[in-house]
Amino acid sequence: MRVVSALLRFFSYLYHTLFALLMVVLGALLTVAGAGPALRLEMLPWTGSTAIYVLLFGGLFGLLTVVLALRGSVRPLFFLWAVAVAVYLIKGYFLGGYRFTPDEFSKVVYLTIGSIVALLGAFLQIFRPSKR
Repeated sequence: MRVVSALLRFFSYLYHTLFALLMVVLGALLTVAGAGPALRLEMLPWTGSTAIYVLLFGGLFGLLTVVLALRGSVRPLFFLWAVAVAVYLIKGYFLGGYRFTPDEFSKVVYLTIGSIVALLGAFLQIFRPSKR
């Protein structure tokens, strides 16, 4: 059981690090490209420059939660981040009327299943004993 728990925690840290990095890079690219008021990502509830700032600063916040969880401090914050990611993926893609392209559906399903598995790993990391 310890091995499975450790693998789930590792997957959770890796998944959310990559997810947050993708958010930061996308937010930075959209900022540099000047895609302000015209930006509309259908899976997000925000539009325009608000969506760009949410991507940029949300990604930075996600990276911060991963680092803090790895250090053993504020572990519940990482779990809340993982909950928010899973909720926004499910709500934005499946409950929000998003229209999929033919190739896109399977990729989004894998992304969402990955977030749910990472959510389980984030939950398990709360109870990991500290090394202090």
